[in-house]
Amino acid sequence: MNNGYLIGTISLLICVLILIPLRSEINSTPVALSFLLIVLFTAALYGSKPAMVISIVSVLCFNYFFFPPYGTFRISEPQNWIALAAFMITALIAGGLSASVRRRAEEAERNEKELQNLYTQLKEMFEKAAEVDAAKQSEQMKSALLDAVTHDLRTPLTSMKAAITTLLAGTEQQSFRLDEEGKKELMEVIDTEIDRLNHHLAGLIEIAKIEAGAMQPQRVWTNMEEIIALSLTRAAGILSQHKVRTEIDPNLSPLKVDEKSIVEVIYLLLENAAKYSPQQSQIIMAVKELKEKSIKVSVQDQGPGIPEDLREKVFDKFFRSPHDSRSSAAGLGMGLAIARAMVEAHCGRIWIENTAAGRGTCVSFIIPLKEN
Repeated sequence: MNNGYLIGTISLLICVLILIPLRSEINSTPVALSFLLIVLFTAALYGSKPAMVISIVSVLCFNYFFFPPYGTFRISEPQNWIALAAFMITALIAGGLSASVRRRAEEAERNEKELQNLYTQLKEMFEKAAEVDAAKQSEQMKSALLDAVTHDLRTPLTSMKAAITTLLAGTEQQSFRLDEEGKKELMEVIDTEIDRLNHHLAGLIEIAKIEAGAMQPQRVWTNMEEIIALSLTRAAGILSQHKVRTEIDPNLSPLKVDEKSIVEVIYLLLENAAKYSPQQSQIIMAVKELKEKSIKVSVQDQGPGIPEDLREKVFDKFFRSPHDSRSSAAGLGMGLAIARAMVEAHCGRIWIENTAAGRGTCVSFIIPLKEN
């Protein structure tokens, strides 16, 4: 049995015992309000059915104990009939409303628990999915790094080993002598491969800095003409077999950037353009100031281009496209990843856009003129 019936009845009887001695001194209003409170509490705590029963019992008690003649269910005055009917209707409606509020509160609580359980399940699912995705990406990264180390770092070591072995053989064996020109060529091979290996290792160090979040631009006021000049000077060797055309807007505003980083970004774009486009082809570098108080730099080559579905992925670490000749070019696939990290550290953006001629690759980036 629902405890609401028993508790409501006992509460009602206690109220009757308290009010009976006072019935000659008070009118029916305090009695009605007292009974009504008991009905409301019963509905709120135990539901509509106990509240309805207590409403009927309270009407009977009201009539029997507080309407003259006392001790009978007969009502002598017509106005008391009206008061009793009004009380009964009020008690039933109030009890029903209170019980309805209670039901809705319980439903809301159940819904909240269900939502909480659903949220917990979804959170666990997303966490598991993120772990799986992170593990998958980690394996892909390991595979790419292993491939890069196996091919691109071992190749210069192999060349240097061959050159050193030949030099030693020419020194130790009387039957095999190298002339000065031959020795010089082997020395140049070693020097070139050491530079190549150093370049690869520098790229790996930059990637490590990016992963560690240690890339903090040291901004100073400078001008874009100086940055372009430094970039072209540094890239002079790799651009020697290409025609470079610069299109620089006059009167560019000064900008506050990490000069070394922006020089590195432009150098990496020029290096990519030279690496992946035919010898003697033209490389165009355009620099202009935008209305949004930023500088846009574009480097365009005449190579095979990059398919649209790969234009975002080429900025991933160690990614090299398997669909064109880029995949066979020397490099670890870190250049554009490093460039993106440096540009984003300046609150800028880098992307690959369509070329006017419809061929080749155009890499562009935007950086603000000063810190935001």
